Amino acid sequence: MQQIVLASSSPRRQELLKLLQIPFIIHSSEIDETLPTKMKAEEAVMQLAFRKADAVLEKYPDHLVIGSDTVVVLDGKILGKPEGRNHAFDMLKSLSGKTHKVFTGVSLLSNKKSNIFFEETEVTFWELSEDDIYTYLNTGEPFDKAGAYGIQGFGSLLVKEIKGDYFTVVGLPVSRLARELKSFL
Repeated sequence: MQQIVLASSSPRRQELLKLLQIPFIIHSSEIDETLPTKMKAEEAVMQLAFRKADAVLEKYPDHLVIGSDTVVVLDGKILGKPEGRNHAFDMLKSLSGKTHKVFTGVSLLSNKKSNIFFEETEVTFWELSEDDIYTYLNTGEPFDKAGAYGIQGFGSLLVKEIKGDYFTVVGLPVSRLARELKSFL
């Protein structure tokens, strides 16, 4: 069986990939994540997932590399990771009481084959008071996450409803990934 490399240092993605009970190694990719401003979210996550996997495939040409990227989209605008506490506050305030979309792109690359796909999930937040937001900010959790929240942690308390795959919001749609991997392994 071809050795798998996860092109991510994300503990969440590592945890999710372990659910598939297949051996893998980790090699984080250091790529420029700048995208054209007019790019659609689904194109952006697939392009970034591909860039991450492609950068790692150069170092592991005989392996199957999995790259992934997640973005949060509100009213057609991609919300990246917050640049600080005030930016995180503003993001969370903008998500309050609204439905947004989360896109996760996945790239499977080997020297013989490639497959790139994305999944989309809708997330609705409760109405959040300023106290709710400050309480969440004080957990320290939102600062390294797209949209300034993590659904798998304290951020779950902000979420009223989801439509779609929960793991897409966490950062790796494992059910779809398991199906797509069958053509590689």
